Amino acid sequence: MPRSTTTPATAPATALSHGLKQRHLSMIALGGVIGAGLFVGSGAGIAAAGPSIVVAYALSGVLVMLVMRMLGEMSAAYPSSGSFSAHAERAIGPWAGFTAGWAFWVLLCSAVGLEGIGAARIVSGWLPGTPEWAWVALFMVVFCGANLAAVKNFGEFEFWFAALKVGAITLFLVLGVLAIAGVLPGTDSPGGSHLTPFLPHGGDGLIIGLLASVFAYGGLETVTIAAAESEDPVKGVASAVRTAMWRIAVFYIGSMAVVVTLVPWDSEEVVEKGPYVAALDELGIPGAGQLMNVVVLVALLSAMNANIYGSSRIAYSLVERGQGPEALGRAPGGVPRTAVLVSSVFGFFCVLLSYWRPDDVFSWLLNMTGAVILVVWAFIAVSQLRLRRELERAAPERLVVRMWAYPVLTWVALAGMAAVFVLMAREPETRVQLYATGAMTAALAAAGYARQRRRVRD
Repeated sequence: MPRSTTTPATAPATALSHGLKQRHLSMIALGGVIGAGLFVGSGAGIAAAGPSIVVAYALSGVLVMLVMRMLGEMSAAYPSSGSFSAHAERAIGPWAGFTAGWAFWVLLCSAVGLEGIGAARIVSGWLPGTPEWAWVALFMVVFCGANLAAVKNFGEFEFWFAALKVGAITLFLVLGVLAIAGVLPGTDSPGGSHLTPFLPHGGDGLIIGLLASVFAYGGLETVTIAAAESEDPVKGVASAVRTAMWRIAVFYIGSMAVVVTLVPWDSEEVVEKGPYVAALDELGIPGAGQLMNVVVLVALLSAMNANIYGSSRIAYSLVERGQGPEALGRAPGGVPRTAVLVSSVFGFFCVLLSYWRPDDVFSWLLNMTGAVILVVWAFIAVSQLRLRRELERAAPERLVVRMWAYPVLTWVALAGMAAVFVLMAREPETRVQLYATGAMTAALAAAGYARQRRRVRD
């Protein structure tokens, strides 16, 4: 029987504002799917899987679509800035909301640091001699300041970041399709010459590509967090979830198909420069490679902005439900400023660790958060299995978004996640991440369960 959300020990004095407009939410949903993982991390996947990376992205894309549909069903029924954390608490118990929420918070704060480092390296490459840490500090101050002021600032930044990303990748796809068709001036169609061998490294290469593609999709959950601060949360979530399928198909799977058709999968430039820059260089378009580097920079800055926002709202929601330190739950003017500051400071501390202790502490932190997104997806699936029954019985009118073929596809998604966990255990590089994430999740679950038992006794 699903458990209702417990009454928080200390609720924040001020609720979050509703400063996000529908245009903000629509563009966040559209551009949020185009993350830094797609531009930066896909090169290693292509090098391992070759042309079969398209299959890898298609398989993981199906899993992500199922997860988004489940999350959309719950978020449309129960809009909350805590998103999946609040749903897990309602469906499974306070310990589950505590575990999912704080694990995701650590992931987002760590990602802020990583994205800041990536963005700083690009700018330092353009301006040699400038220290990377200074650029990271500048980016952190800008986005922390924007998030401290008002939620509409986050929305405006993401609106224009998303517009640029969508425009750039759309142009890339158009140019790529024209080149493949042989109608782009100055280029010859490669035909299918780069698509063989389709599995250059066999099944092992496909597995590595599949794992890389799974983690490239991380970040799609932000739209369900942001929806709680929009003018019409239910409409925003429903629209975002219903368009998720074509966005994933076009932006991820479509662009991977274009890249591996245009560029030899074993080209060193695919890893060194990134697949999109390598593809544009292959077309011989003057300055296109550097222009794509600008787009990658925008994607990284966009991810920084979104992760500062998402981490602060997750922390705020946890405190609102009595699952964290009271100070993080203060929201004067509808903005959880203390949570924004703490999340930003944690992110910058991760950057400093990358310089001070890159081989032990920083490496340990990366491994610890390596499989968090899969843990979160598992909580989403289990929560949806339980909440759907409650909704159908008590409030069917709240089912504005419905999971397809419930409960069959929910179980299929859980089986897919279990398969990814097994594949991670097979690969030496991901095995460490799996174990480290498992240890952190177990520690959080134990702490959450102890808190739950203590509150019941009190």
